[in-house]
Amino acid sequence: MASRAVRGRRAEADSFTALDGVDLEVREGETLALLGFNGSGKSTLLKCISGVLTPDEGTIGVRGRLAGLIEVGAGFHPDLTGRENVFLNGAILGMTEAQIRARFDEIVAFSEIEQFIDTEVKFYSSGMFLRLAFAVAVHTDPEVFLVDEILAVGDEPFQKKCITRIKELRDEGRTLVIVSHDLDMVAKLCSRAVLLEKGRLVADSSADAVVRQMRGEPEPA
Repeated sequence: MASRAVRGRRAEADSFTALDGVDLEVREGETLALLGFNGSGKSTLLKCISGVLTPDEGTIGVRGRLAGLIEVGAGFHPDLTGRENVFLNGAILGMTEAQIRARFDEIVAFSEIEQFIDTEVKFYSSGMFLRLAFAVAVHTDPEVFLVDEILAVGDEPFQKKCITRIKELRDEGRTLVIVSHDLDMVAKLCSRAVLLEKGRLVADSSADAVVRQMRGEPEPA
């Protein structure tokens, strides 16, 4: 699989390969971390899986309902209220209007922004975006859940609440693909990790083993 980004008119000179020869299968019910330093291709790969980006070469297949938190506020319309955006975002994620209505109170309660639910989201902070976006996504009953580094946006109590919910999804047998620089969290949450380096897959093993590799720690005796 290859994905290129091109800027300006000098396509050949200014093009670069974001992902190169990445061959990866994520099994049903697996919790996979995508690791690597900045510019390694982690977020690009996650966006390809989600359908936000289309690879120039290769194919990607996803089986099951997919929900993701790729960018804060993605799928939200700034001129609509939080309430209206719950229905809009829920529909984008494949929920029917009846399903959204049935879960609306639970979504709002999870987000903890009840008093702002009828405020236009253009007045929301990034943290409020995150709360509402996460609340909608985890209440769609996704079979495949994608999470980028945006968990770092919220305050610590809400981060813990999000991680608890992600653990619940994991324990329910959902398939999770997580991009994070928090290696301690990855080691505790994920069963498997892959390491990307300049767009290439350089390691694929248990989360503990890949985390040790990133830290330069020796294998345990």
